Amino acid sequence: MLLGNADEILDVLKAFVPYYLLFALPLMIIISPVNPVAAAQEFPAFRMQQYDLHGVPHGCRSSVVSLDGRGLNNWSTSRHCIITRIEDLTADLYRDIRTRAGALIVVLPSRSDIAKLSDTAKQHIYNIESTMMQQDSQIPVYFTSWTPEIQSILDNMNDMAPAPSKMGTAAEAMFSQISANGYQIVLSAGHPQVRTEVNMGTIYGKLVGNGHEDKLPTVVLVAHYDSFSLMTGQTFGANSNAAGVAMLLEIARLMSSLYADSRTHPRYNLVFVLSAGGKVNYQGSKKWLEDQVDGENALPQDSTYVLCLDTVAGSGPLYYHVSKPPKEGSVGDRLIRSLNVVAEQEEPPSNVQLNHKKINLAEETLAWEHERFSMKRLPAATLSSVKSHKDPIRYSMIDVKEQLDISALARNTRIVAEALAKHIFALNAGKVFNNQLGVEENSIEMWIDYLSSMSRSTHLLSHKAHQVVPALKDALSKYAKNVKVTYMVPDKRDPEVTFYDPISSIVNVYSVKPAIFDLILTFAIIAYLLIVYLVLQNFSTIYHVSATVVGARKKYD
Repeated sequence: MLLGNADEILDVLKAFVPYYLLFALPLMIIISPVNPVAAAQEFPAFRMQQYDLHGVPHGCRSSVVSLDGRGLNNWSTSRHCIITRIEDLTADLYRDIRTRAGALIVVLPSRSDIAKLSDTAKQHIYNIESTMMQQDSQIPVYFTSWTPEIQSILDNMNDMAPAPSKMGTAAEAMFSQISANGYQIVLSAGHPQVRTEVNMGTIYGKLVGNGHEDKLPTVVLVAHYDSFSLMTGQTFGANSNAAGVAMLLEIARLMSSLYADSRTHPRYNLVFVLSAGGKVNYQGSKKWLEDQVDGENALPQDSTYVLCLDTVAGSGPLYYHVSKPPKEGSVGDRLIRSLNVVAEQEEPPSNVQLNHKKINLAEETLAWEHERFSMKRLPAATLSSVKSHKDPIRYSMIDVKEQLDISALARNTRIVAEALAKHIFALNAGKVFNNQLGVEENSIEMWIDYLSSMSRSTHLLSHKAHQVVPALKDALSKYAKNVKVTYMVPDKRDPEVTFYDPISSIVNVYSVKPAIFDLILTFAIIAYLLIVYLVLQNFSTIYHVSATVVGARKKYD
């Protein structure tokens, strides 16, 4: 009976099975137990700084990425985008990647983990940052913060087979290519474009002394409020230079109380300047000087002293950086003596060290902000807790509030405020500030929290509508008079500084098989369908042979 219906069964199979397979195979692939969420992930990343200073290019010159993702140990060509933790990157590896790879994504420690880094780990990061800053990069370089999902991607990439060029034989290379799981990295940021609107606002105000304003000596306190690191989008600059801004505002608060009382109104003018563009050769101070020294309301050069505050939250000694050693009996000499007297009275005692460095005009940028004023023949100095202008903390991505010593910043603020008060009141003994009127650590910490909670890259702050400038102006207006903002706008024909967008993008990571796997899979499917087709076409023959074999076996049994 069954054998009699074999032809009918064959006709049914021929009519429906091939079409069924064509629809069934894609359907089975679609409903297969694959997690689409795990196959595609995305996370934010920030592009390496890109800017031109005096026409010299700096930073990353590319932005678009569509490459195979690889780890440090299994990449080989410019078709690969390398993803690695900054702790695993070395200077030699970066130079190799910069010249031969297609792109680089560097994973930084999360902000909460930065404070847990050992001194050795921090120094390693500083060294990598220094290496990456030395030359511009023609490949896209991005930075992102660590997350468990990114760690999973890193682990999978590290488990991938080595690059074919590093395999022992061609057969091993072929097998590794077929069996490996891979990643496709896509960043669809637009190509770099010049920022057309750049407005760097410098805020300044004044406390007028008791007497004829134009005939009184003047002390100018300066702190730049922007920060710098390789990563534009997350440049927090807690020590450099949120600490300097917090110190200046706290000193302005203390001094305003003295100037408001007729009994303690000194015969000194105090000017407070929160300058822009400190990290791009102190462009804000340059613009302010052009307006104040060369303008109608020129500062008297013979009776003005400028003290700049930069990276002042260190727990060690303070350094008094000058371009020319102060003469004995001059304002600079008296001020550093007052600083040392006050520092020695602190618990534990501290000191202030004079550090003389000549201005090097052959360098692309000035070392310290006071050099801008010294070039205008104004006596000036920079007070800092770091000995060298090349100290990596001044340009680091890990300069965050979590590793800042607020108590050390408060101590240094007391030293500067008390020494400045002694200077303007000509006091040799006693204290001007006490428990009723003294440095408030909570006030300092509030400003550090606010300023270090956002990226203060010069690039971002050059937007005229950025929130930092009006916030600082309002704060200074509480203590000083005639607070104003002056904007530095680069010359469009020959700009001193040029910024480029974009600064960030979304990294799309797709889990994929290599192209050779797709090719072999295609051949396998074709072979499978061909076998099915041949079986159906020769079903009668196969069926009768099978029936004959089965019948012979039964007869034999």
